[in-house]
Amino acid sequence: MAEEKKPVDECDGFPTILFYAREMKKLAEEIQSFSKDHRIELGDIEWKTFADSWPNIFIRNSEQIRHSHVLFLASLHNPQTIFEQISLLYHLPKYLCRSLKVLLPYFPTGTMERIQIQGEIATAFSLAQMISAIPLTRTGPSEIVIFDIHSLQNQFYFSSNIIVRLESTVELLLDELKKTENQNEKYAIAFPDDGAHKRFGHMFDGHNYPVVICSKIREGDSRSTAIREGNPKGYHCIIIDDLVQSGGTLIECAGAVLRNGAVNVSAFVGHGIFPNESWKKFLHSNNPIVRFDKFYLTNTYPNTEILIDKPPFKVFSIAQILFNICFN
Repeated sequence: MAEEKKPVDECDGFPTILFYAREMKKLAEEIQSFSKDHRIELGDIEWKTFADSWPNIFIRNSEQIRHSHVLFLASLHNPQTIFEQISLLYHLPKYLCRSLKVLLPYFPTGTMERIQIQGEIATAFSLAQMISAIPLTRTGPSEIVIFDIHSLQNQFYFSSNIIVRLESTVELLLDELKKTENQNEKYAIAFPDDGAHKRFGHMFDGHNYPVVICSKIREGDSRSTAIREGNPKGYHCIIIDDLVQSGGTLIECAGAVLRNGAVNVSAFVGHGIFPNESWKKFLHSNNPIVRFDKFYLTNTYPNTEILIDKPPFKVFSIAQILFNICFN
């Protein structure tokens, strides 16, 4: 678990209310559990729909928002939830909250952040513009907190009407590796490509782990993954990336380090998306082609809960990190 820090009370005596998307209820309750002096109150929202499937949203006890610091734990994991939560966010400042901090662990359109051929749509820009339209609060712009964003340039898609704060879940892995049962392991940190190394490499500075960087090599119409830098021989390699979908990139990188002498391989990703139940290919019970000793990930994405107690998966909670962010 991340080191517990004593939160700084920024509220000057004003209450703090934590609202949350319905999929994030369990995480919201865990965040509140760290508030021993009841510094955070959970808000109550009715998430209903009309007969035509359009949202019918109601904030219970909305008068409490006036003069309060408001937090909203979001999960914009599909278009339906995006519309209903954006609708809520546009209205919270109109109830005269003192401040608004949006906790958005996973920025879902981050992988579609640039146009490479004419006709493509950079949906990361579209979503950033929608979030940027949140009205000002009584004390200024709202703050949006995002973990392990896929591309740093995405932060510049937001307008100056919003403050973007980028955080990382990597500290949860570093805490895990410090545990007694991991002290005798000979770890190396591996990255599946240069992009992952640029995003996360500096976070391992000073921890004395050897670094291995993979890259994709094209030979005619075929593509393979090879070691570009570092030597994995004799090490338990932990592959680091921001997210996993099909898992193909991680499997190819794992195969490359094992072919080059790694004695074991694990993975850590901030966001476990796994569309179409692609997580099943990593289960030890399924005799995967490449066997991962551990597959570490976090609960930034609501579907991750189903992976708890399914080897090789180990799900870290970001609740403590979010609690610290609430008051800093």
